[in-house]
Amino acid sequence: MNAAYPAADLAADANATPAPSARPRAVVFAYHNVGVRCLQALLGRGVEVPLVVTHQDNPRETIWFASVAKLAASHGIPVITPEDPNTDDVLAQVRAARPDFLFSFYYRYMLKAPLLAAAPRGAFNMHGSLLPQYRGRVPINWAVIHGETETGATLHQMNEKPDNGALVDQMAVPILPDDSAQDVFEKVTVAAELVLWRCLPALLAGTARLTPQDLSQGAYFGGRKPEDGRIPPQLGAAALHNFVRALTHPYPGAFADLPEGRLVVWQTRHAGPLRDGAQPPSAVTLLVAEGHLQLVCPDGGVLRVTDATLEGAPLEAGHFATHFAQAAVSLAR
Repeated sequence: MNAAYPAADLAADANATPAPSARPRAVVFAYHNVGVRCLQALLGRGVEVPLVVTHQDNPRETIWFASVAKLAASHGIPVITPEDPNTDDVLAQVRAARPDFLFSFYYRYMLKAPLLAAAPRGAFNMHGSLLPQYRGRVPINWAVIHGETETGATLHQMNEKPDNGALVDQMAVPILPDDSAQDVFEKVTVAAELVLWRCLPALLAGTARLTPQDLSQGAYFGGRKPEDGRIPPQLGAAALHNFVRALTHPYPGAFADLPEGRLVVWQTRHAGPLRDGAQPPSAVTLLVAEGHLQLVCPDGGVLRVTDATLEGAPLEAGHFATHFAQAAVSLAR
């Protein structure tokens, strides 16, 4: 589904900014880089933001992204960081802000009906996929894992079901064969900013055309935990390459627990099939060939390992014999 909606359907003048005397108000729930860029787009279009709701950074999480709280503070916007947004206290603060609109930009919690109803002109969410594809959590990682060649950003109306409401606008971006999830996330962040910027004039004017989703054209995906990075030993080479690049830095990585310690594979490159006559292993196998670390897969495909660690220390071809007594190590161990 490539659904870059015609700009003519969104606004008569995509560069128009609402007059200061008629500034609409929006409460923004936001986090991460998408939250920062989309909040900047709202402010750039002249939207008044009386309240921002965001998350406190988790000290156990690698914070590689920009801060919505810092951006809001730099504009003098009040910020709250509730553990649960769906409380009477938060609802009272949102209502007191008298929003026309409510926006959610990579905010991590579902917003329930009372909050959605607090904005009379609608509640809208920016999602990191081409809805209705990849509804739910971590859509970019899932798209890379599945070997998709494109994804995108979608602004849609919110209701009580996740990623279920009518579409306002969306934009596709390519996923190149060696792109990591972070590479794709950076593209999706730009797409999110562009989508919001071009559809805001029509949305604020009340002339935007909303398109109901055909939910049969996509599926829902759940969240992922670090333990989900364990390498399935039966993966073929293409699927394993996708798995590695979907989970590499800044995410916890694709790993296998061996007697010698935890192996984390951070980057691979396709190295072609096994040579004629060579027998594929029954499970993904790590070895050294032609001076390089390689992963040989049950489908006969070979990946060159260009970045890996063993128990947190770099693992290179010259280190292999130091750590492993055998010439080839099965990841099924």
